[in-house]
Amino acid sequence: MMRIQILNRSLVAGLLLLSTLPTARAGEYQIFARTNLMAWCIVPFDAKKRGPEERAAMLEQLGFKHFAYDYRAEHIPTFDTEIAACRKHGVGVDAWWFPTVLNDEARLILGVLKRNNVKAQLWVMGGGGPLKTAEEQRARVEAEAKRIRAIAEAASAIGCTVGLYNHGAWFGEPENQIQIIERLKQDGITNVGIVYNFHHGHDHLERFPALLQQMKPYLLTLNLNGMTRDGEKAGKKIVPLGQGDLDLGLLKVIRDSGWRGPVGILNHTDEDADARLRDNLDGLDWLVPQLDGKAAGPKPKPRSWREPASLVAPKK
Repeated sequence: MMRIQILNRSLVAGLLLLSTLPTARAGEYQIFARTNLMAWCIVPFDAKKRGPEERAAMLEQLGFKHFAYDYRAEHIPTFDTEIAACRKHGVGVDAWWFPTVLNDEARLILGVLKRNNVKAQLWVMGGGGPLKTAEEQRARVEAEAKRIRAIAEAASAIGCTVGLYNHGAWFGEPENQIQIIERLKQDGITNVGIVYNFHHGHDHLERFPALLQQMKPYLLTLNLNGMTRDGEKAGKKIVPLGQGDLDLGLLKVIRDSGWRGPVGILNHTDEDADARLRDNLDGLDWLVPQLDGKAAGPKPKPRSWREPASLVAPKK
């Protein structure tokens, strides 16, 4: 109990505690290796408006082996082409942004995945305002479990899993997601987990070390982002890795937690997806050696990002 209390006090306290854990030796699992990284938010957010072939070629060139696919209506006709292009370039379609209910579009996606024998995580978000009573909480969990159950059953039929995606609001709180997952387990639904996004988790920073331990049994994918305390409020919601002042400590928490799974690297801007992915990879390459106390050289200068104007000190 005391350890949990310490972790909850602040991120710094959590880092001090976790820094005593053993680090990975050469030849052991490396969570931030290129082969474990998943590209995310690069389809509708790309300034270059790449098509399936161009996008898959870009991912191959950057060294990605995993891809989380998000889309808009104009991309629906090219779903099969996207999968074929990724396979041609040695990139797995490992996750797919999915509708919030099992509607016609959701069934279309399931058909595409089944036809192409793709076993993906289906990332599903939700909403909901704050609740006042335990009874309201129970009712919300029950309703959300019912909604997710239909998707999970359809996903299970074709060998896919469902990832509850933290996108803010009630549904975006991992503790609530865990309650939904546990409720589903009561009905024998076991293919549902959590997809955690740092860019939607600025309010979780103080308790992230403890939160990660709670999420570990359920966590499917963890999507990184450059993080600064109160970053979203300060206009720094989406920042390349290495440009946030909490990045090194957060990576250390992840590595030392013992969790193993894919790690997302995102664009999620209107920038050139290639440039933003490269900025994140450069930042990761700069940070990882420092996890073991090694010198990393000068901090990378991003191609696709600058400090918000309001945060840049005026010239004298």
